[in-house]
Amino acid sequence: MADALPDLLVEGLAVVFCGINPGLHAAASGHHFAGRGNRFWQTLHLAGFTDRRLRPEDDRLLLGYRCGLTSVVERPTARADELSTAEFLAAAAALEQKIARYRPGCIAFLGKVAYGTLSGRTAVTWGRQPETIHGSTVWVLPNPSGRNRAFGLAELVDAYRALRLAACPATMASTAA
Repeated sequence: MADALPDLLVEGLAVVFCGINPGLHAAASGHHFAGRGNRFWQTLHLAGFTDRRLRPEDDRLLLGYRCGLTSVVERPTARADELSTAEFLAAAAALEQKIARYRPGCIAFLGKVAYGTLSGRTAVTWGRQPETIHGSTVWVLPNPSGRNRAFGLAELVDAYRALRLAACPATMASTAA
């Protein structure tokens, strides 16, 4: 079985993107959002989070843009629907501890399923949520997986850009080291 991906977290981040769980390819490569067809890195660049399109093997550079990465569930799978509700609930405390420790400005869940399960809400809307987690603003964004055909690239970019503009009105791409 592939190993879990390490989080990319430090204090002082504007945004932490929280995926559902690592894909098998990402876990095997040791880099976030490495699956063929995943649109995460392209979406981040086009939404203005980065000044260039990063590659999965550049994932650690994301910290220089004041963004971090984590997952709700650490266990890699081929598809997110292979996870059980029990796995989400078991992972909730560890995720909350990460948020409490690092205190990002925003935590952005990539997909409604993870946040809905963690929050106990059956109806989750896209965008900013009314709750906070340990002072971090909560957002729910469409999952950039290539398997998510409900959102084209333009819709993904629009949703992620709304977060960027709300989280850091000054262009984050200019902050990279």
